[in-house]
Amino acid sequence: MKILFAAARNPHFPTITEYIERAVRSLGHTLSSFDDRDFVLPGRVRETIPSLGRFDMVLLNRRLARAVRQQHPDLLLCAGGERILPETVEAARATGARTALWTIDRVKPCDPRMALAPHFDFVFCGGTEMIEALRGSMLRNGPHWLPFACDPELHRPVDLSPDEKSSYGCDVAFVGSLHRELYPNRIAMLEALADFDLGAWGPGAQALPSSSPLHSKIRGDQVRFEDWTRIYNAAKVILCAHYGAPGPVCRQASPRVYEVLACGGFLLCDDQPDVRALFEDGRDLAIFRNLSELRQKARYYLDHHQERREIASRGRGKVLTEHTYGHRVAALIATVTGRKWETQPR
Repeated sequence: MKILFAAARNPHFPTITEYIERAVRSLGHTLSSFDDRDFVLPGRVRETIPSLGRFDMVLLNRRLARAVRQQHPDLLLCAGGERILPETVEAARATGARTALWTIDRVKPCDPRMALAPHFDFVFCGGTEMIEALRGSMLRNGPHWLPFACDPELHRPVDLSPDEKSSYGCDVAFVGSLHRELYPNRIAMLEALADFDLGAWGPGAQALPSSSPLHSKIRGDQVRFEDWTRIYNAAKVILCAHYGAPGPVCRQASPRVYEVLACGGFLLCDDQPDVRALFEDGRDLAIFRNLSELRQKARYYLDHHQERREIASRGRGKVLTEHTYGHRVAALIATVTGRKWETQPR
């Protein structure tokens, strides 16, 4: 199959965009890519002058429509979709290409994808919150549940040098944004573990109030991709904290869930519906429901080394056999080509 893939790129580290591309190629399909964040104008100009932002969005979509006409793909696959216009999808369908949207972010207020999704031939959702949001939409096919996954070639156990073990090792580790205004629940969780041997990596720590006990726990600000896997390998317990109230509804299991497990790390995760649907608490990972249970489970698994290692081993086996991007892309293509496949939330 010839696939034109429209998605955003992060210039600093690989994301789901690169993982999907690697999976498509590994399955023997022909791939070309379109960066749907390759605007002409800088972001500050587009945000300051909305009319220029809309004009730049139209230009971006015209380039994508032209790429479809020139390349004649069998499938136009759009990951995210926030910057794709309905007329672009219809123009692609008019060429005979099949079109698929894979929503990879949580539902947002006034989400443009609610109006966009019905224009696609197929709609796949990274989280069940988007499936619920689209239930009443007149979709041509879907919504289908297609969660995040891991890339086993990149997310894997690694041998650490003594210096790396010293730099990245700790009892409990967290990697991710530390901006309090975006993740108030996340900051509360980390502060509840401030008396543990805690290491935290991520942007936003400089804005924490001076009274926050997290200041002494910050190990780094901007973290390279290579460092993520080393942290996941070096720490005894890896903490995952998703979006929480107040904020948009989020049920999905973040990429961190699959990546930590694929690295062989022991994951202690907040109580997310999609995590529970895909993994078993106490078998593949551990789940906590409140700050008291977070502290209790962190201490329990730190004290029970063998049980922690066995759970981490089963978690790694689970993602490698069921939750790689190879699995996801194969499932997507099976649906698009009419072969039997269906994954829905339990």
